[in-house]
Amino acid sequence: MPNSSTSAPPTPESLVFAAYHQLPIAIGDYKVKVEHTFHTTDNTTIPSQTFAATRRFRVEGERFQLKPDDLQAVFPPQGSLGDHSNVLPHIILTHSTLPWERSPAVSPESSDDLFPWLLLLVFSEAEKPKTKTITLGELSNQGPKFPVVSLHGYRKASDPVNVIDVKRQVLEPLLPTLDDLKMLAHVRRLDFSAQDEQGMSRTDLHESERAVILANRLPEPGATSTVHLVSVEGRYNTTGFNFDNAGPDDEIRFVSLISWRFACISSDQTFAEMIKGLEKDHRSFRLPNNGNDDVENFLKEGFVPVRHGLRQGGKTFSWYRGPFATGTVNDNLTVPVHTSDALLRYYPNVGLFDVGYASAWELGRLITLQSPTFSANLYEWKRLRDQQDKCSQRSEQGDHPLEKPDVKTDMPESVRTWLEQLSYLEGVPFKYLVPDERLLPKESIRFFQVDGKWIRCLLDGAYSIGRITEDDFEYDRKTPLSMPYTHATGILIRSDLVSGYPGLLIDAYDDGNSHLTELRRQYLSKNILLCIFEGDLYRLDIHQKPEMLHFALELPGNNQYQKKLRNSQATISGNLPATRIVPISELKDKMIHSLNIDNSEFNSGRFALEMIESAEKVSFYRGGT
Repeated sequence: MPNSSTSAPPTPESLVFAAYHQLPIAIGDYKVKVEHTFHTTDNTTIPSQTFAATRRFRVEGERFQLKPDDLQAVFPPQGSLGDHSNVLPHIILTHSTLPWERSPAVSPESSDDLFPWLLLLVFSEAEKPKTKTITLGELSNQGPKFPVVSLHGYRKASDPVNVIDVKRQVLEPLLPTLDDLKMLAHVRRLDFSAQDEQGMSRTDLHESERAVILANRLPEPGATSTVHLVSVEGRYNTTGFNFDNAGPDDEIRFVSLISWRFACISSDQTFAEMIKGLEKDHRSFRLPNNGNDDVENFLKEGFVPVRHGLRQGGKTFSWYRGPFATGTVNDNLTVPVHTSDALLRYYPNVGLFDVGYASAWELGRLITLQSPTFSANLYEWKRLRDQQDKCSQRSEQGDHPLEKPDVKTDMPESVRTWLEQLSYLEGVPFKYLVPDERLLPKESIRFFQVDGKWIRCLLDGAYSIGRITEDDFEYDRKTPLSMPYTHATGILIRSDLVSGYPGLLIDAYDDGNSHLTELRRQYLSKNILLCIFEGDLYRLDIHQKPEMLHFALELPGNNQYQKKLRNSQATISGNLPATRIVPISELKDKMIHSLNIDNSEFNSGRFALEMIESAEKVSFYRGGT
């Protein structure tokens, strides 16, 4: 049964909130001039020997489009149906400097005026604008209001761009003031200890920083919302957003860099409730009971019936079980074998074969043959190994000793690494892992034991390349493959949670509360996640990354809002307008007053810290599943 608890965000050391992250050099045009002057030995300048060179360059950044890898996540997730009506939508960008690379102000007063040029606009179903694709040359055409665009460098007037056109009367209530805009973007960074940082590359440290942009509007409950990340570069002046004398029904144009939709309908679709719902049927990795006792003996061990074509042309059904079993596997099995037929098991009481181990052996062989480089390296090593052994035997017998080839008897590292990855089921088709869809229903989690014998058969099939003669078989038998792990367990999750909450943190523990080493984690599809751990899994904790935590207000009713501050006992409250626009300046002032700090000490990082929700962790216990 899953248990839930609320705890502080799990981090390497702590989660740091910063107001902004600035580029080392701002976007713009630059000129570099270099002069080289020769001097005499008495330090007298020789004008005729002065050389100079001038080079011009431009620093550019994203402006009209974002690449897919610029986006880490959005919240609420795309297509979510959870009740997120008390949560501020937000977006997490992988480039921590991106929101401050440009300016929303027409003429920034100084470089210290760091305001984000990106803004999230939340539209109700009735307000949502239509996204259109036009060219950059058409941006400033007569019609919707948009400032004149100057194109630099690689950008062309024919390049496509996505835009939305919004009537002023719809847009005006949604737009924050310039000061509010400053509170709606910040940087989150994982703070590692100094000792950890010494062993990390600059890239690793940079990867721990993320830019986050918040919306200033709560989604409408029981309805669909659409969010657009838009550019407001150069759209603000000292009095606020520049509507360029637009009337109430006139349209204002925005460049839309990213958009997504979600609905606030069901509380069952929140993060914690979705996780808790994964084990609603409390079944292990097996098919349901069909009432037949003979069949049930196989089903409870994870077997499924599969079509089986016999060598003589006949067709029948056989039992198959992949590498995932529901309990301890008892089978006297030895490898290597000459062919996969040696691994077939026949059960006379039901008149059917078990083809699981034979299938694993054939699969390992086929996967190896699909990799020409590995199969060639494996065969070459085995050939030299066998040759050296023969030379050793001749020398021991004193019968015309031969010179031994200069080759190490140890398996090459490239071969060993490839086989190790195969033991973690890398490259094994999904159909061999989950042979029947009913083993892994939608919105479910399944616990399993990794069948070490199945893995050994898989590896022996791969190892059988070049095993032709009886001598080849004996050489393979004398140098058997070793397993990189002795016992492994794991989970399969099939849920929209996997795609909606990327980068889930999953921690596994045994019954002694010792943390298990993760051998493999892979997304088998957009909504299926596989995790394999070394050891016996007893407890599983699932929670979000600290940089994925979101922001929320308590809504007691009657258009009221409340927010309990994190570092004090104070709770601030106020009125929420019918548009559900959160009064950012009011919240900021009340936080400063309640925290009893100076205005200069409060920035967007501190605002985010106070607005963030605590991390909810859901634990599963394997007992009884």
